[in-house]
Amino acid sequence: MIVSKSRHLARAVAVSACLAVAGLAGAQSSSAAATKTCTVPKYPNANPGGYFTSLKATNVTCASARKLAVAYYKRCPAGKRGVRKSCSGKTVNGLKCTESRPADSQTESQINARVTCKAGSKKVVHTYQQNVE
Repeated sequence: MIVSKSRHLARAVAVSACLAVAGLAGAQSSSAAATKTCTVPKYPNANPGGYFTSLKATNVTCASARKLAVAYYKRCPAGKRGVRKSCSGKTVNGLKCTESRPADSQTESQINARVTCKAGSKKVVHTYQQNVE
């Protein structure tokens, strides 16, 4: 009788472990499903021009992500040679944004940048290419 109780306990532990692993896998896939690739909006300025190159949204609708990308662009006025100033560190549509412009991605004719905006579990990441006059 002691042996059968041990077998039942071992079986119960094994089933519980399998259920726990399956639950963790489900939790990981649901968080990954919350991040989506969205279509990019039209770039707001034809002169000197440029375009949004990618847009990803986590726990935010694609429509809201597109509005944020355009709002971020409009919040940063064009400076010398038509290059937009960085709005890094500013809050746009309730999300705090940071922008990076790697030196090796910039040429005399264009700038490539990555913008990450976050608030809690919400996150929007967009990239853009800005032409230089």
